[in-house]
Amino acid sequence: MLPFTVHPVGDSALLAVFTQRIAPEIGAAVAALNTRVLSANISGVDETVPAFASLMVTYDPLVTDYDAVAAAMQKLADVPDADSIAENGKLVTIPVCYGGEFGPDLPFVARHAGLTEQEVIALHTGRDYRIYMLGFLPGFPYLGGLDERIHTPRLANPRIKINAGSVGIGGSQTGIYPLDSPGGWQLMGMTPVKTYDPDREIPILVEAGDYIRFVPVSEEEYLKIKEQVENGTYECIIHTKEV
Repeated sequence: MLPFTVHPVGDSALLAVFTQRIAPEIGAAVAALNTRVLSANISGVDETVPAFASLMVTYDPLVTDYDAVAAAMQKLADVPDADSIAENGKLVTIPVCYGGEFGPDLPFVARHAGLTEQEVIALHTGRDYRIYMLGFLPGFPYLGGLDERIHTPRLANPRIKINAGSVGIGGSQTGIYPLDSPGGWQLMGMTPVKTYDPDREIPILVEAGDYIRFVPVSEEEYLKIKEQVENGTYECIIHTKEV
């Protein structure tokens, strides 16, 4: 496994830190370590929180301690080919209506890239995005793999309110706003699918290690799907992602 260092976080957690950069091989190492920690059922471990280049592990200090958990994690990491031992995440298809009132910043993204709006949409929907981590808001996916041609700087002055379902670009990343919130990402479009719904049995639709595929839809299709989402009849298209 790629090398990492372990650091205490208070008296009930530790952080395994890989090289601090966003890269597929580091994301794979984080995912593999997370999978092995979860499957090992280490005594006292409560929860894991994967991020771009680190994995936080929380534990019950009345059951175990930092040294024991750190030693157990290092033992798991020493398994041959440990980086490749990770469960395949699911691939979730997310319909998006691009441009117009749904994506007011699409024209700017196109001008910045020197492309047409349709070319930008084609690039944005032309690949599957790995979810490196969830953060900022419940169910907000930080996605890796955005085509360099459409990397776009964040807004100089963030919006006070961005509507839930907005799909945006912030620098080298793209993501979906799960709730109404302030934000500074360039808005490309909007999805009627709720990535976070507190009334659902499983509130958050995706998790770190899953993949998202954006699919362009018309305004008519958007409104039809939105109605299905609201009346509980819409089902996301979910595949097994082979990696």
